[in-house]
Amino acid sequence: MTSETIETEAGTARITWHPARRARFVLAVGHGAGGGVEARDLQALAAVLPGHGVSVALVEQPWRVAGKKVAPAPKTLDTGWRGLWPALAAPGLPVISGGRSAGARVACRTATELQAAAVLALSFPLHPPGRPEKSRAGELLGSGVPTLVVQGGNDPFGRPEEFPEGPYDLVEVPYGDHGFAVPKRAEITQDEALQGITDAVVKWTGSLG
Repeated sequence: MTSETIETEAGTARITWHPARRARFVLAVGHGAGGGVEARDLQALAAVLPGHGVSVALVEQPWRVAGKKVAPAPKTLDTGWRGLWPALAAPGLPVISGGRSAGARVACRTATELQAAAVLALSFPLHPPGRPEKSRAGELLGSGVPTLVVQGGNDPFGRPEEFPEGPYDLVEVPYGDHGFAVPKRAEITQDEALQGITDAVVKWTGSLG
């Protein structure tokens, strides 16, 4: 594991690399607006994917590196992501653009422009909680590349059954909330929920190119 800081037009960002020995892809994943790369799903992917030929780059947006508690506007997040892209592509491998929540929106919005190989959308915030009329489905449907959505069954930002049909794959994490936490009364454990996520992503990345 190694870390590097990258200067972008939005400020200083950070990449923490979890390299695979014989990598086929780089999976770059950004965090959401309410947390950082310590999120349980991002850490699980960083632990598992390198053993399956995928180097994982955990990306911290400049606002997070600067210690701020509130994420900036979407355009600023996109600017930070664009500024990081040359470093993510530097290993010379196809880059899967990914993220959780707000980071998933960034990945979808910029995928075609940055020539991402695919998009991994973790906990895609389809709408604000309780506001289904404020749909962000257009961002997801407009990614323009192979896309996998991993969504908690009880995510208040959009349950799996609320998603429109489209050219993407969707995997449900039973009982999971927006952070993929499962209640103690659930029929699966937290570890099983995380394994479901990593198994799905391993299978999907194995099907790409």
